[in-house]
Amino acid sequence: MSALALREEKDAVAQICKLAVTELRLANFRSYVSAAVAVSGRPVVLAGANGAGKTNLVEAISLLAPGRGLRGATLSEHTRKGPAPAGPLWAVSATIGRNGQSYEIGTALESTASGTARQVRLNGAPAQNSADLGELIQMAWLTPAMDRLFIESAIGRRRFLDRLTLGFTPGHGKASVRYEQAMRERARLLKFGPRDPAWLAGLEEQMAEYGIAICLSRAATVDRLNEALAERRVAGAFPAAHLTLEGDAERLWAEDPVNAGERFRQALERGRIRDAESGRTGFGPHVSDLLVRHTVKRMDARDCSTGEQKALLISIVLAYARQLSHINEGFAPILLLDEIVAHLDGSRRAALFEEVVALGAQAWMTGTELSMFAPLSGGADIFEIADSRLFPISE
Repeated sequence: MSALALREEKDAVAQICKLAVTELRLANFRSYVSAAVAVSGRPVVLAGANGAGKTNLVEAISLLAPGRGLRGATLSEHTRKGPAPAGPLWAVSATIGRNGQSYEIGTALESTASGTARQVRLNGAPAQNSADLGELIQMAWLTPAMDRLFIESAIGRRRFLDRLTLGFTPGHGKASVRYEQAMRERARLLKFGPRDPAWLAGLEEQMAEYGIAICLSRAATVDRLNEALAERRVAGAFPAAHLTLEGDAERLWAEDPVNAGERFRQALERGRIRDAESGRTGFGPHVSDLLVRHTVKRMDARDCSTGEQKALLISIVLAYARQLSHINEGFAPILLLDEIVAHLDGSRRAALFEEVVALGAQAWMTGTELSMFAPLSGGADIFEIADSRLFPISE
């Protein structure tokens, strides 16, 4: 196929997709020496045995969105074990179809004189950082590790909420980074000195500014999700849930929105000695928690069965996709659903597939058994994966 014909084919695919990956390319990534796959923009099924390379592929897609991807791994962990390549240590690039337009985006880890650095490019030009892609591509994902989200530490629930918040508020990522930078510098001064009051006050001003912004964007996300979840009520195969943000920073805002920033700063100032002794900052949105409740059973998610917990997670992600589609004129996020059919009975599997198709979302779904995805036959791009190689299944 000529370059012109290939471009025309990509543009045609982009016309039928609101938001989708239409071509994905990997180099030296995890278990892949190299790979290239083109898809139509419909849901994608990746079936294969454990260890075949399914999760590595969807993780590569997740790195095209802001953040550290669905595993939260360090950059060096993505490099394939083996002889060092001549080019980047690893690279992921893709063609993205968005409302009739095609975009080329990519990210790679490259060697530099001082070590290694991640590079991000958009349409061939350097992007400032991966957060710059937040307005172009939105994603949400569910992985087997998240099956324990409701019973493990709050950090996982905060990360889950922050990922969804990025879809509604792309600037949330930058606020979070700046808050954490100021918090780390304040902690360093408290531990090693000098404990200059003016210097500490400046950092606490920054933490208050960005901390309040984080609280506001998270609260807006929770409100949007609760609105969509309330619409479900008892309908459908996935239970309705109700979300609540809990933390001192959130309570401070609720009590006095006008003076919340100043009160936030004062709380940090009062906590300097405590934070110096403990080695951690005890106040702020970084210690907040997301609480989830099964509304029909009137039961906290942490007390539900494993199957109900997974159903609640799916319900929340579907609510997120619907809300984002509503406010973005039909742009449903790309969904990465790793081993999603595990622990789902036949009726819930079928209901999930129906909702994904009804949303018009491109969902990349993995599983060990191809038969589990039979309801999607004729409506998805289906591949078998073995030894990190993809084999399309003709329909």
